[in-house]
Amino acid sequence: MPYVPSPLIPSATADHNFSTANLPYGVFSTSSNPTPRIGVALGDYVLDLTSCVDLLTQSVEGLTAEDVTSKDLNCLMGRESKVWKGLRRKVFELVTGESGLTMDNFVSLDSVTMHLPAKIGDYTDFYSSREHATNVGTMFRGIDNALQPNWLHLPVGYHGRASSVYLDGCDVVRPQGQLQKNKDDPKEGSVFGPSKLLDFELEMAFFVGGPANPPGTPITMAEAEDRIFGLVVMNDWSSRDVQKWEYVPLGPFCAKNWATSISPWVVSLEALEPFRAPTSAGSQKDPEPLEYIRDPTYSSYDIALEVTIQGENMSKPEVVSKSNFKNLYWNVKQQLVHHSVTGCNMSPGDLLGSGTISGTPQDSFGSMLELCWKGTREVPLGTSGEVRKFLKDGDTVSMSGVCKKEGVGCVGFGAVTNKIYPAGTKLKAGGANGVWKAA
Repeated sequence: MPYVPSPLIPSATADHNFSTANLPYGVFSTSSNPTPRIGVALGDYVLDLTSCVDLLTQSVEGLTAEDVTSKDLNCLMGRESKVWKGLRRKVFELVTGESGLTMDNFVSLDSVTMHLPAKIGDYTDFYSSREHATNVGTMFRGIDNALQPNWLHLPVGYHGRASSVYLDGCDVVRPQGQLQKNKDDPKEGSVFGPSKLLDFELEMAFFVGGPANPPGTPITMAEAEDRIFGLVVMNDWSSRDVQKWEYVPLGPFCAKNWATSISPWVVSLEALEPFRAPTSAGSQKDPEPLEYIRDPTYSSYDIALEVTIQGENMSKPEVVSKSNFKNLYWNVKQQLVHHSVTGCNMSPGDLLGSGTISGTPQDSFGSMLELCWKGTREVPLGTSGEVRKFLKDGDTVSMSGVCKKEGVGCVGFGAVTNKIYPAGTKLKAGGANGVWKAA
């Protein structure tokens, strides 16, 4: 649906992250009503769906009151995609026409407390940017062996830890673990201590939607778009020195299980459709994927991504990376289809991460590992005079995504922002939404 001005919410201009062309879903509460509930972001406000539940359920076939009055999005995510699309169309009609809505149906965006959008049953992370995989492979194996033999044949991934997926605003504690004693000789064993090589990974992730596929029944490429509820920005925090010692032969474990952060607003594929674009690969011809994972409309989405870092002694955040969601070799449909090809049952609310999204220029690399090129160069933080190789305690890392195109309303994701605290820092639940904050 194209951008149309909202007579109720003048701030929802065409260039606002939450224009009428977007209408992302989130779960929020307020001080006057601490019960988590589903809302749609529009300009500087949130439409409280519980305030117009009768109007919605009477107009959208298959939509139930539970879908819009639950404390998370799982029930709505579990409906067929025609229900999500019908709800989005109805919300669009309500906020752009004479619908009977009033400002009583809205709350100010700056007054809400955001919650995790869904109960995440399972979390999987992929490794789907060829530029990123090539960079990392070159550092550790040399340019001639940068990509492992399987990489161009399937989306490489691993199962992560759903319990440690946190929301924007949650404080992050530097992890401790086993570190290789001698960086040049693993036979000398390990020592225990705080990670010294703390890193971010610029990613996006999508929530699975639709009724769960029965065990043994894969999701096909033709079905894939109807099983993707929407996307968020994601920071896949990583401990590079812990990872170096542990990853052979089974891959990431403690280096990744301690924190993953996501933005709170879920943007639908419908909102992203005008921004569909070729991937940085352009095509998949050499080799051509096997038939089950071949996408006849092979593409991604033109989502501009940005990472900033602000140290404790810095007056403002400084940009360290600008990438784009087009920098994927394996797209979101291929990730989902390959994940389920064995008959793995995918459930509504499952979260699938893209893997680090890096471009070709150095300033588009999506991790500190790449930006500092394995510690061989310093990364300047703007004009602050500070530099980094890896992240320091006190650093605040923020990631954001936005789509812009001439003649189309802006579609933004908002941000995911988290501050790093020293190893051993105690956290406590910071409020009704359970966001953890330093004690």
